[in-house]
Amino acid sequence: MDTLSPRIVITGLGLVAPNADNLTDFRHNLLHGISGIQEIDLRYFGKAPAGICTFPETKHRKKKENNRGTRAGCLGVYCAHEALADAGLTISTYEPSLIGVYIGLTEHGTVETENEIYNISQYNYDVNYWTHHHNPRTVLNNPAGEITMSLGITGPHYTIGAACAAGNASLIQAVQMLRLGEVEMALAGGISESTGSFGIFASFKAQGALAEAEDPRMACRPFDLSRNGIVVSEGACIYVLEHLDKALARNARIYGEMIGYAMNSDARDFVLPYGVRQAECMRLALRRANLQPEDIDLVNTHATGTKQGDIEECKAIREVFSGSPKTYINNTKSIIGHAMGAAGVLELAGNLPSFNDNLVHPTINVTDLDPECRLDNLVLNEPVEADAINVILNNSFGMVGINSTVIVKKYDE
Repeated sequence: MDTLSPRIVITGLGLVAPNADNLTDFRHNLLHGISGIQEIDLRYFGKAPAGICTFPETKHRKKKENNRGTRAGCLGVYCAHEALADAGLTISTYEPSLIGVYIGLTEHGTVETENEIYNISQYNYDVNYWTHHHNPRTVLNNPAGEITMSLGITGPHYTIGAACAAGNASLIQAVQMLRLGEVEMALAGGISESTGSFGIFASFKAQGALAEAEDPRMACRPFDLSRNGIVVSEGACIYVLEHLDKALARNARIYGEMIGYAMNSDARDFVLPYGVRQAECMRLALRRANLQPEDIDLVNTHATGTKQGDIEECKAIREVFSGSPKTYINNTKSIIGHAMGAAGVLELAGNLPSFNDNLVHPTINVTDLDPECRLDNLVLNEPVEADAINVILNNSFGMVGINSTVIVKKYDE
């Protein structure tokens, strides 16, 4: 399978993370280990560490429109507008019917449903108080559709439900649609509004997989012996993807080139990950990119801070990269928490500047490394300067056994 032709590049991105609302600040905070985790007090649940985003919500859409739409739509509209501006594009640059919008989600609709149930509970559960906006808010394509309405895009839009692998899956979908000629430009990424859902926190708590810490900034501790679970975060990141020749024709800045990808399934368990299949996913992505493990300069891990999940991924990485002494490894969730459907794309965005500065941002909150999570060149607590970062491999894995890997290369003429 030749995934190198036609060539697809990233020319713009917009993001909202718990510690930044633009790439410059996001990168600075990652390099300096500045956490975006705080304590929230969630209705019905109580206090928990979480990643909450702050950004100018009415910069691209009026408050009335935000109120009619969803939190996910609000995040997505902001990031889509910022991505286009970052790419130096307007909608008129491409025929609107030839622009695709592909958005990855872990879940959608639970926040809106919980809010409406709470609302009618104040009126003795009288369904006459149930909003008529509920159905368009909760359909799965809602966040992607809100983006098309805001920007006037008339090409295809849909969301990709791939659990916490969804952000990577959206990039893969965009690359495939561009190579098939279905669209000429794509907006692709992931969104998470999970911090608004009591059910998500309660479920992780019931599983024994919700992180706890006196200092919320220390709650997300991938690879540390004392790690005790996931920090739920909201966030979003959307990319502009184009054909290389189109990008060059307009002298676009190129963040990187999409050169490899893979997805597969564990076919094993609802929640427990499986390192064997994760290793197979990484190998397939490498094969499609025509690369060897030693060609990878940086692996950004999925590790969420759960006991077995981190161990399984470390097993997979050791299996694939044991012969790659110059491959650095890091983790972004330790700083921003787990942004679910947005995790993979946010984490990739935070590492793309490595192509220019050759710095690898650290995994923070590791004071006692779990022996089962030991990896060569695991970057802990302080950034590392590499000789060169030319190829990044990004992992994202999700519940019900879905795995994704994307590989991005520094653009080389």
